[in-house]
Amino acid sequence: MNDLLKEALTSNSQAIDSRINEIYGEFADPDTREVRDAELYSLTAGGKRIRAFLVNEFCRACGGNVLDSLDFAVAIEMMHTFSLIHDDLPCMDNDDMRRGKPTSHKVFGEATALLAGDSLVIRSLMTAANNPRVSRNVSLEAVNLICNAVSAEGMIGGQIIDMRGEREELDFQTLLKLHRKKTGEVIIVSAVLGCLAAGVTAEDERYNAAVRYAEKIGLTFQIIDDILDVIADPAVLGKNVGSDASENKTTFMSFMSVEEARQYAAKLTAEAKEELACFEHADLLYELADYLLVREK
Repeated sequence: MNDLLKEALTSNSQAIDSRINEIYGEFADPDTREVRDAELYSLTAGGKRIRAFLVNEFCRACGGNVLDSLDFAVAIEMMHTFSLIHDDLPCMDNDDMRRGKPTSHKVFGEATALLAGDSLVIRSLMTAANNPRVSRNVSLEAVNLICNAVSAEGMIGGQIIDMRGEREELDFQTLLKLHRKKTGEVIIVSAVLGCLAAGVTAEDERYNAAVRYAEKIGLTFQIIDDILDVIADPAVLGKNVGSDASENKTTFMSFMSVEEARQYAAKLTAEAKEELACFEHADLLYELADYLLVREK
């Protein structure tokens, strides 16, 4: 990762963290502190906040003010964190570690972790709906898009297919569909929310270019995830490796060697970068695509 992208990701994370602290400062009922602490435990556990970065960076690339997109970025981070908490539960992927720390249910118990994830869904939608920097119509559209991305037509539907892949072998087209839904839809809506915050709608070529860019880097992200689950050092990755094989999951490694998968991801990355030609301020989005291809965690 080059210094420019590293600094931008750090600055973005600091802005997200600051806004999270403001939002949670408004919800301090001592009788519900346990679930609030569980939410914050996972929400502030680290990570590069790539999805939130996409929200703000596409707003910037469209000529907008990132203050207008900040609450949408926080909403996406909340929704993403909900998915991680629930994915790690024993009834799902049953993971003990996430970002180098014990998973939520290991710290707070299964019931509280479940409720923390549920609460993050609601808090995400409240945050998007109450974005004070955009019109009510834009906020409503944002909530609608987030709901679609996370619903059974999106991320949750992808998780259902993923679970089926533990019981039976999926064909390659179904695997692509799985990851378009489970990983891709939230990455796509992140890019789109940035465009909306800048006043760019689906009638604008930049909106649709953002969708295509996000779709391709989202698939690249998953391919690299599958590779890392095979070859990564757990200490670097921050979670256990080999879980896909132990759960008998169908992954890109079911169809390709590591080298073939890297080549496929490189092709997708090149295509994603081509989609940025219509943006005037997309330098960091080019750098992000390159970074996601070579990341080690």
